[in-house]
Amino acid sequence: MIISRTPLRISFFGGGTDLREFYGNEGGAILSSAVNKYIFITVNRKFDDHIRISYSKTEIVETLDEVKHDLIREAMRLTGVTGGIEITSIADIPSQGTGLGSSSTFTVGALNALYAYKGQHISSEKLANEACRIEIDVISEPIGKQDQYIAAYGGLQFVQFNRDGSVFVDPVVISREKKELLQNSLMLFYTGITRKANSILAEQKSNSSTSKINELKKLKELALEGKKILESNNSLIEFGKLLDESWKIKKTLASGISNEEIDDIYGKAIKAGALGGKILGAGGGGFILLHVPQEIQNNIKSTLYPLKQVDFCFEPQGSKIIYVSD
Repeated sequence: MIISRTPLRISFFGGGTDLREFYGNEGGAILSSAVNKYIFITVNRKFDDHIRISYSKTEIVETLDEVKHDLIREAMRLTGVTGGIEITSIADIPSQGTGLGSSSTFTVGALNALYAYKGQHISSEKLANEACRIEIDVISEPIGKQDQYIAAYGGLQFVQFNRDGSVFVDPVVISREKKELLQNSLMLFYTGITRKANSILAEQKSNSSTSKINELKKLKELALEGKKILESNNSLIEFGKLLDESWKIKKTLASGISNEEIDDIYGKAIKAGALGGKILGAGGGGFILLHVPQEIQNNIKSTLYPLKQVDFCFEPQGSKIIYVSD
């Protein structure tokens, strides 16, 4: 039996610039961090040659081509595991429509577990690259590349997406004290709004090389500005204000990124003292991240009641194998 543990992520700046339609012409950049909420994938040898997969549904099939779960099927195909196997998944956070990068986290974790099942150790770079290949090239999801890299590498990272398709992953150089202050200044709330991201992402993707190119260029600049704030002696107040500026731009990238309910939640938070924030992921629902001075966080929590607050910490490690048994 093999068990992999792969972190979800929160993104700060640059979302959308990791789409091929943009970075292929302009180069992209994001600032993001893994967090201590995980997806666990278990791979175990099955008694017979059949395939059993358990997620929100359970599949028991005889051949790989019969597997309906796209990500598992293609991860098995890529790693060369074709049968006689049982795969299960468990997530700390609901895995659909939360904006925490769950589908890419799942793909990275599945690849890591399947390779370990074959006795192979795979680098973070290969895990991220192959997860991108499955999701973007094989399944044709209208997504970018940031989630796969944060899931594979972990940590607080500045990630650059180059025109030639290569990716540079650079840890943000930040003092322990400032990193703790940043972590303690962030609040994460579940909006209770669920959505399917594909329609939002498809619209954003179609705009990435045409009508919204200037906005995306600005988002790329803000990712670099955010990194500079964290690596300098600048106050984190500037980081919060930058989040607010970024969110206002991001809302214009596609029609479904925000709505009246999200705008109401965000407006109440700002009025109560939050410096900035954003809906995580594609938008339209899921989790909202807020930058709030610690002394007024109880006020924010009361203002946004009954929204559920989720405590989290930054996670320094990416996908890893946490259990191996013969």
